[in-house]
Amino acid sequence: MTVIVLVAAPEGLRGHLTRWMVEVNAGVFVGNPSKRIRDRIWELLATRIGDGQAILVEPATNEQGWATRTAGKDRCYPIDFDGLILSARNRR
Repeated sequence: MTVIVLVAAPEGLRGHLTRWMVEVNAGVFVGNPSKRIRDRIWELLATRIGDGQAILVEPATNEQGWATRTAGKDRCYPIDFDGLILSARNRR
């Protein structure tokens, strides 16, 4: 399963994601695309997110069973803390 969260995304990105995933709440998309489709979706999001934020949670072969990707201007960064993935933000 893949989850994508968009915050302050430009128009059109949410509509594009509904081709592949279900929008369960405003800006929250859930689906099960193949790795190839997921990578293409992420390329599109990372290049078009602008001042917004995008977070992708995808299956991974680690202890938690998932990994994250982030894009955008004021985004969270995944930090590996002894094998546990945590989320951090830069100080302003």
